[in-house]
Amino acid sequence: EMAKEIKDFLTQPNYLLFGEGKPSDKKSAKGLYSVDLGYNVEESLNNVVLYALHADDKELQALLAKSLNSHLEFMLPDGAWDNSWGTRHAKWSYWGSRTTDGCQQAFGLMADRNPAFGTAAYMSTHLLKRCTKDGLLYGGLHYMSRGVPPCVHHTFAHAKSLAAMLDAEHVPTINHKTPLPRQVADGVKHFPEVDVWLAARGPWRATVSSYDAVYKEHIQQATGGALGVLWNEQLQETLFAASMPEYILVEKNNCQHNPDKEDYALTPRLETRKDDVWYTNLYDLKAKVDAADEKGVIQFDSEVHLVDRDRKAPMDGGLTCDLGYTIDKDRVSITAKRKTKATDGLKTTLALPLVSMVHETVKVVSPTRIEITKDKGTVCVESDVAMKIKETPRGRVFNLVPGFEAVPIEIELPADATCTVEIFVKQKA
Repeated sequence: EMAKEIKDFLTQPNYLLFGEGKPSDKKSAKGLYSVDLGYNVEESLNNVVLYALHADDKELQALLAKSLNSHLEFMLPDGAWDNSWGTRHAKWSYWGSRTTDGCQQAFGLMADRNPAFGTAAYMSTHLLKRCTKDGLLYGGLHYMSRGVPPCVHHTFAHAKSLAAMLDAEHVPTINHKTPLPRQVADGVKHFPEVDVWLAARGPWRATVSSYDAVYKEHIQQATGGALGVLWNEQLQETLFAASMPEYILVEKNNCQHNPDKEDYALTPRLETRKDDVWYTNLYDLKAKVDAADEKGVIQFDSEVHLVDRDRKAPMDGGLTCDLGYTIDKDRVSITAKRKTKATDGLKTTLALPLVSMVHETVKVVSPTRIEITKDKGTVCVESDVAMKIKETPRGRVFNLVPGFEAVPIEIELPADATCTVEIFVKQKA
């Protein structure tokens, strides 16, 4: 009976499984259902695939193959599940979702339908290994460098899926010869049922979101025209990764406590403060985003509003800004301008927490250029406005979701001019 209902819980046109909201069929103001990539690929689709194979339900198998194909478009080339935008983003661990089983069964057992499913199972397992030490799975790539202990729930939950694969009687051929969709992607694609865009050009992979379905009050994934992810092929690394604006223990028994005294969001954003209240586009559920791909350049233009956690503006009439991203094969540019006239005395800041482990060298070349040396190259950040790095005890901020350290670069916007920041990579000789 439940299997027959599955077709009613798949979005159009991309067959994304929905229901990770309360109630499960609730629609947002934009008319969008609650979709969470992490729970879909690591738990719900797993179980439905197991049923479809066990019952030899060919019709359901074909439907699930369509759904798996669409979900797979969100896997990053390093095997990470890009859940920067999902409704249960609060449990995003970069490799998946904290207390789910893992994607190996659904994608591994369906690899005969699409060899890239096998690549997904392999790459996900490889990423799990990178996050494992002494037999325990850590909640993100930088937990170890930050000295944050692992939660045992991650380990026994994901061991379950791997054990099931080892125990399965008939497993299709699994390898990583067939590329993932995002490894070979070029251009921009909009997923209207979640109002999320995936962009690819040259070595860059980016995710932009204005998805307005909210799991719980004050629990927020990447939205408001935010850059949820920026990944670079030359470095084989993520440079930006969204966090919750405010770290909240959504499930107190299934989430770890923040080890830092100060909570600092990792999502690139615009922000201001008034009377100790924080206003940012990360809470804006009404942002308007336009995307275009012309003459080799991908362009995102967003009109965003700075609001607090209760969607209230800092003043009558609101505070509106333009926020844009330009992606070509050589670099990514971020532009920001305050549209509301700056007659209120409020400082508007562009915050760019660039993912970087604590051992990496950070060099302030000039007030308008910062370089971060990584294993496979140097990330260069150039601005036409002076930048600063927020002072922190360890030179880095850290957020448990999705588990990255970052250099907190901040830029105060000019009152009536556009600020432009360029990010590019110098590879090692």
